This record gives sequence, C-alpha cells and structure tokens, in this order.
Amino acid sequence: AQESLQSQSGWVPLLLALLHEYTASNSHWKPYLSLWKDFRSLDHPMFWPKEERTRLLQGTGIPEAVDKDLANIHMEYSSIILPFMQAHPDLFDPKVHTLELYKELVAFVMAYSFQEPLEEEDEDEKGPNPPMMVPVADILNHVANHNAHLEYSPQCLSMVTTRPISKGQEVFNTYGQMSNWQLLHMYGFAQPFPGNTHDTADIQMVTLRRAALRRARSEAEQQLVREQWDFLCQLEMVGEEGAFVLGWDEVLTEEELSTSLKVLCMSEEEFKEYKEQDGWEDDSEEEENSTLSNEALSRLKPSCKKLLHDSVLLTLESYSSDLKEDQDLLNNKEAFGKLSRREQQALHVRYGQKKILHQVLELV
Repeated sequence: AQESLQSQSGWVPLLLALLHEYTASNSHWKPYLSLWKDFRSLDHPMFWPKEERTRLLQGTGIPEAVDKDLANIHMEYSSIILPFMQAHPDLFDPKVHTLELYKELVAFVMAYSFQEPLEEEDEDEKGPNPPMMVPVADILNHVANHNAHLEYSPQCLSMVTTRPISKGQEVFNTYGQMSNWQLLHMYGFAQPFPGNTHDTADIQMVTLRRAALRRARSEAEQQLVREQWDFLCQLEMVGEEGAFVLGWDEVLTEEELSTSLKVLCMSEEEFKEYKEQDGWEDDSEEEENSTLSNEALSRLKPSCKKLLHDSVLLTLESYSSDLKEDQDLLNNKEAFGKLSRREQQALHVRYGQKKILHQVLELV
C-alpha cells in the first residue's frame, strides 16, 4: 500500500502504525504507549482555542505555522488515512481512529520522534525524511545548554554525555538549535529568558518591502522599489512567505538580508548597473564582510540601517503587547505566578523575540 500512503510530510505510515498500535490491546508496543494514557500532557498551540492562540502568540509566527499544520492534518486524514482505513476494516475503525486521535498522534510524533540526520549529499534529494519513534531515547528533556546528545550509527543509537554529570543531576538532551517559537510549536514548551541561546526573531521579507515602499516619496520611487523586489525574487533572495532570521549574535539569513538591504537602497542608476551584472559584483572585500554579525550591522550604510530600523519597528507593531509590558510581567513574580501555563510559555516566546529585535534597533 506504499503508493497510496505517500504524502508531503512523509509521516502517514508512522501515524497509521501508531493509530493501530495505540488502540490494539495486544500491541507489542503497549508498555511504551501506555505511558500516555491520554495526550493531555501535550499542550501544543494546535490544541489551544484559536482566539487564545491569536491573543497570546500574535506576531510570533506560531499562529500561521499552526494554521498550516491543521490544514495539512485535515487534508491527510480525509484524503489518505480515511480511504485506507475504509479499505482495511479488519484493522481500522473510523469511529475509534478519529481525526481527533490522529491530531493527538501528530503532536506526539512532533514532540517525541527522532529524525536520522541526512548526509549533506542526501539533503538535496527530493522526498521527505520521515521521523521514527525511539522508546526510552525520548525520555530526556531539552535545554540549549545540554549535557548529552544522541549519536547515530548503523548498529545503534547512543546517548552520550558531553561533560561530567553528577549524581542527582538531570541529563539533558538537545533537540537541535531551536528557537523558543519552534520549541513551543513542536514540543509545547519554551525556555525562560535568557536560557535559550539559540533563540531567534523573524522579520517577514514582505515587511522589508513594506518599509521600503513607505519611505518612497513619489510614484517613480515606489515603482523602483517594486522592480527591485521583483529582481530580488528572481535572485531567490526573497519570497512572499519568507523571513529574515535574526539571532542573538548575528543574522542567520545573512546573504538574503544583506543583498535585499543593498538592492532596496540603490538609486535608479546603481540598480540599472547592478542588474546588468546579473546581481554579481567583483568585490572580494564585500564577500569577506558578508557575515552580518552584530558588529557588521552597526557598520551598515546609513540608508540600509534606516530601512532595517523601520522594518524592525513594523515587526514590533505586529505583537499585541510591547517589550515593557512583557518585562514587567516577568519581573513581577506574583503576577507571573498567576498566569496560566500557556500564558507563561507564550510570554517566554514573545519576550525573547522582542529582546532580539530591540537589540537590532540599538545596533542600527
């Protein structure tokens, strides 16, 4: 049945197996799966009411990611899972193997599965890299400053300590270099500030375009911005759904942001010349300085600084609260203690992102 179970995510065969094993009384995996009597402990934002998701996480990127997830879950369940179950009534019952259970199992896989790291040459090959469940390996929690990690070999998986661990100390795995919004979206938790050294903030690419159009003083200047944006699209530096990713120490999408700022700040004559060179410049010095570290951001041309500054301000406007409100909540232990778990997790996500954005404001 492999052909009929293909999907964009590549998760369907694993999820079908889990649907069956989780509800089969004689399952070989019963001792493992019975650790989750129900999935109420999974508190991914996909289970939050839409109103709560919007109110607490507006501007973080999570509501949009969840909307995509839910659309994919519904599509996969109705177009792949349901027809397969109907074709195998001896194994599946849609009244037992419901959409709700399917959604819970998606969150279970998100939070507890492993993906074998691909070799660099395999990364370019098309097709999903499906996840797998690894009982016992999944019991360790994650922190950015972890003291153990998973090593893959053809024979086995090994959890290896990366520094001495004392008796009674918790063993922490790493799920990868994940920002707080990714942790909350995928695992249902976030790290309190300043624990997550891998935290990031996004500036939507279209926000940079909006800032450039706002500062254009005439129709001719606006038209130039539109042409520059189209050219950046052709260079595959920007896209309607893309984002520039800012870390604590540097811009992680340095080439995209650097090129976009440079092009959108060009005069008509400079842009014409740049286009004639197909976007390439024989400038080895510029290549050397392409890493957009914090120091490099502070050395940008004034026009590029201004455009980035305006884009950050527009991004900050997308949140429903400002940095000071979030800071006051975090600093007031009594007020913070009265927040629900969801409110606390959302606060950690928002606060980390805003701190990074404000750091960029100061740098430029």
